[in-house]
Amino acid sequence: MAIDRPNHVWAPDITYIPMRRGFLYLCALLDWATRRVLAWRLSNTLTNDFCTAALKEALARHGTPEIFNTDQGSQFTSAEFTGVLKAAGIQISRDGWGRCHDDIFVERLWWAATHEWVYLRPCENGIAQQQSLAQCFDWYNRRRPHQSLEWRTPDEAYFGMLAKAEARAA
Repeated sequence: MAIDRPNHVWAPDITYIPMRRGFLYLCALLDWATRRVLAWRLSNTLTNDFCTAALKEALARHGTPEIFNTDQGSQFTSAEFTGVLKAAGIQISRDGWGRCHDDIFVERLWWAATHEWVYLRPCENGIAQQQSLAQCFDWYNRRRPHQSLEWRTPDEAYFGMLAKAEARAA
């Protein structure tokens, strides 16, 4: 299936973010066509509430995708999380067990965020990490061009494609 427009397919994932002492869990939601980070949340536990909060923020800010593709993680298969998707009329798609390459775009985001930002700016605590990641995702969306997007940034791709779609519809 060709995924060539914003809000066609969204995907979330969770990774851990190391700090000087300990780590936090990071959940981010990504638009597949444009690689734009739509919402994210940090947590010190792997409960599903921080993932659901990120999902609700993305829906409130960006509308609804046609398809939401997740892995088999308990946070994304929970009744709370899937209930939000079902209530919005979003088709749910799941990766196979142990198939990290099914969600390669989010895995690539984790590499960029950690190697190009987090490891270079270790934080002392969660408050500092929250502030640093806000800067990271601003940089990633607004200033980091992607070869796969013809050297545009995710924001340029996302908002540019939305504007073209709106112009065609008018």
